[in-house]
Amino acid sequence: MAKDLSDYRKSYEKQELLENVCPENPLELFQTWFLNADNSNMVDESNAMTISSIGLDGFPKSRVVLLKKYTWEGFIFYTNYNSEKGKAIEANSNICLSFFWPALEQQIIIKGNAEKLAENLSDGYFESRPDGSKLGAWASNQSSVVTSREELDKNLFSFEKKFEGKEIIRPQHWGGYLVKPISIEFWQGRPNRMHDRIRYTLEKDFSWKIERLAP
Repeated sequence: MAKDLSDYRKSYEKQELLENVCPENPLELFQTWFLNADNSNMVDESNAMTISSIGLDGFPKSRVVLLKKYTWEGFIFYTNYNSEKGKAIEANSNICLSFFWPALEQQIIIKGNAEKLAENLSDGYFESRPDGSKLGAWASNQSSVVTSREELDKNLFSFEKKFEGKEIIRPQHWGGYLVKPISIEFWQGRPNRMHDRIRYTLEKDFSWKIERLAP
């Protein structure tokens, strides 16, 4: 099986990113871009992001998860701490987040360090989830091998019975991570593959160095 994709072409011509519009703090620019994507009718799930980590087998692995909050400190998402992703972060907390909004011809690439959220913050978010999602956090031993779909459904049913008429509390193996950025790159598609790439790098005095990268 083979398919030649050499002729696939797209010209990026929608926007530009110049230094004179870049604020000192990249979180400001992130918010501007994110809100623009979120308010656009061309972007579905603007908070979908790719998380890349180094697995216990030494290989990088990327998967899409949902950003649930961003603050001046960084970016928050939730997962099963015992999952392949959680074990990878436990062993090496240096990870990469990336957002790609093709309709806007924009990417954001974030390098940072992931740390577990305080338990009360994970509790607060867990309480806001629909009951089905809460039960799913109990029923799925994320990343483990299962014999069939039926096994998953049986697990879910057992926890539905266990918590019937009761408060569904957060399992200790499930919670949030805060990714504190050390580098944020903003990529804006431009014609002739001469894309705009602006990188912010965190300095020792907690200021941000702004540099343009060649495309």
